[in-house]
Formats: sequence, structure tokens, C-alpha cells
Amino acid sequence: MGRNIDSKCKQCRRIGEKLFLKGERCASPKCALVKRNYVPGFHGPKGRKRLSGYGEQLQEKQKAKKYYGLLEKQFRLTYQKAAAKKGDAGKNFLKLLEMRLDNVIYRLGLASSRSQARQMVTHGHFSINGRKASIPSLIVKEGQVIKVKKSSQNSRFFKEIGEKIKKAERPSWLNFDYKELSAKVLHEPQDADLPQNINVSMIIEYYSK
Repeated sequence: MGRNIDSKCKQCRRIGEKLFLKGERCASPKCALVKRNYVPGFHGPKGRKRLSGYGEQLQEKQKAKKYYGLLEKQFRLTYQKAAAKKGDAGKNFLKLLEMRLDNVIYRLGLASSRSQARQMVTHGHFSINGRKASIPSLIVKEGQVIKVKKSSQNSRFFKEIGEKIKKAERPSWLNFDYKELSAKVLHEPQDADLPQNINVSMIIEYYSK
């Protein structure tokens, strides 16, 4: 499986926004964007270059890709699926990204970042409706139950994150059972559940050319 091996902190600095790629560190004073809020490189402190219309669209696409931790091929395929569906292509696109299994695990508070969630999924710690689920890109559906496998619940990791799981904020479309370490997909994400920091219309314009 392909992955982005660039420094996570540099990815945020290039975009100029916190993408929360390193979990709790991003919310602390140690965040690289707090210490060095300029693009990486020798000329970084001189300021950001003014972008053209195309450049703004490209940067917005790059930001969304990094935010969800996807490479270009996966990101484009998700867009094509969204464009083929009825309704608003932009909203459909964000809904598909939000309903990826790795993102759902992150939204449930079971992982501190999407990259950690992706690793946990590939290592086989979860099941969907009683069946092992080890594909991060799998799109969850309404009514499905995602659960931490019994064999994994006894692991040191899940025992140690108990308090963090209780305090985690979760979207309204996911119902979490703390005792069972399971969640049910109540419905598709609503408009309020979609990320507000992504200008999806720019991404649609970029791919529509």
C-alpha cells in the first residue's frame, strides 16, 4: 500500500493550516506550525507566494488529500465515485471520505490520528457486523456495527486509552457504546458533520477541467 513518507509537520507548514496529522502533538505548543508558521525551506520566512486561481484549487486539493491521508489515485477514484452519484458532487465527495473505515475509527476517538487508525485497521483490530475488516478504504454503511475484536480489547493499547475514549467528541451519525467498544452507523453524515475547513467546490473545479 502506497503512503506519503514526507514529514507530517512539513505537510502542515506547506499548507499553512493544522491538519492534525500527529494527533495530540498538533494541539500542543510543540506543534511545528506554532513554532514555525511559514513554509519549509530556506526562503520560507520571507512569506508565502501569491497563488493563481489554479494554484488555489491545487492547494485545496492537496490540503484535503493530506487531511484524509490519501494518495492521488485513491483521492481521484473517490471523487469519480462521488461525481457518478446523484446530488451535490461536493457533499457526496466529503461524505465518502468521512465514511471511510479509517476515518470512522479516528472520529470515534479510538485513534489519535488517521494514520494510526489506518494502521490499526490493517492490523485487523476491528470487525463490521461480526466479520473482520482490514481494508482502510472500506466505506461503512447505515446500520453497520463496527467493533473492536475481543482479542484486541484485552490488549494493552485499548486498556490504556479508556479515559481518552470517554472524553472523545464524536459526530452525531455515529453511536458509540463505551462498554462494548462498538459503534453503530446511524445514518450518512449531515452537512454539519462535514469538515468546514475544506473548500470542496475548488476541488470539484480542479477535477472538472
